Order: sequence, then C-alpha cells, then structure tokens
Amino acid sequence: MTIETTARTIKVLLADDHELVRDGIRARLERTGAIEIVGEATNGREALDLVAALKPDVVLMDISMPIMNGLEAANEVRRRFPGTSVLVLSIYDNPEYVRGMVQAGARGYILKDISAAEMITAITSVANGGYYFSSAIGQNLMSEPQAALVEDPYGLTERERQVLTAIAKGQPNKEVAKNLGISVRTVESHRLNLREKVGTKNAAQLYKVAQELGLLD
Repeated sequence: MTIETTARTIKVLLADDHELVRDGIRARLERTGAIEIVGEATNGREALDLVAALKPDVVLMDISMPIMNGLEAANEVRRRFPGTSVLVLSIYDNPEYVRGMVQAGARGYILKDISAAEMITAITSVANGGYYFSSAIGQNLMSEPQAALVEDPYGLTERERQVLTAIAKGQPNKEVAKNLGISVRTVESHRLNLREKVGTKNAAQLYKVAQELGLLD
C-alpha cells in the first residue's frame, strides 16, 4: 500500500552497521512510494563519502557504528553538507545520547521499535526542515534543562565540551586530566582544538563561549 506523505520523493541514505537492520528499514520505506533509498553505509566515514556523492535529503543514522560513530558523523554532515538532515534511529533512549546528537546537529531522534508510519512522518518532517522526536524521547527532553539543548555552532565533541566546561571553571590541566581520566597531554590537545574551532585565543574568551553554550548554568 502506498502512503501519501509528500509531493516529492525524499532521498534517504541509511547508515547502520547491521545489514539485517538496513534490509528491514529499506523494505518498510520503499513500499511507501514517497521515499527512495539512495545508498547504504556501514560506518560514519562511509556515510560522509556517500552524502558527498549522492546528496540525500536525509541520513537515517545509527549512533553505534565502527570507524566513525554517529555523533562524529552528524557533526561533519552539519558542517560540510547543510542541505542534508540527520535523523537518528537508535535502540537507545538515554537522554545523554539524545542531547549529544541534537548538539551535533541531528534534527530528530527516533527509536527502532516505532511503526513504519511514524518513521515516514519523522523522515518527512526533517526533510522539510522540521524536527521530530519519538514520544518517549520527547518526554525525556522536556524533563531536561533547556541549556542542555542549546545548539552548538562550533561542532564540539562531547569530550571537548567537558574540557571547555572545566577550563571555564578555572581548573588547571592536571585537575581536568584527573577528573576526566585522561592524560595532561590530551587535555592540552583538546585546548588547542577548542581554540581553533571557536576562534578564541585565551581562557576569558573560552569562558564566554561556555556561557553561550549553556555549559555553566
């Protein structure tokens, strides 16, 4: 049966490292006649290559993938391919995962046990510039502090956000390293990456960025 959802065909790229999952999603979506699966990726790096080549409207992306995970890939899609929207399809409803993917630029987050009709609705929504979250995910987001959902225009990783928060609080490198369970050298590397990404030269400016992102509330 064909489900009428939109006047145009939506081009979708599947990014999941499990072939059976991809096969099941393809079978569910291609029956609608409104969605075309233009490619399949088994990891985040392959997904980026296919986005560059195929220019899909939506990447339906898992979080846990080898080589490059969904969080890293979503960051890169937002930075390099603003015409493509990321919709997360995951088994995890953990608020930490949801926040991370939203901050990475995902426009929606749905669970793998949803119906085909809801999946189509979600894809259509993000393809048209909107947002979509599974009902359970939406309830979790409503219970979270709004600052946690502030959009990050710098494409920071979760670890970089943690280091930025520590820097803004005035913690020295050794203390940051101890609290995060990483080496001092790694902290120094994150500091350099942060300054390059946000375009700042000193701790005072990094503090302002941390405030802007809601990391100090």
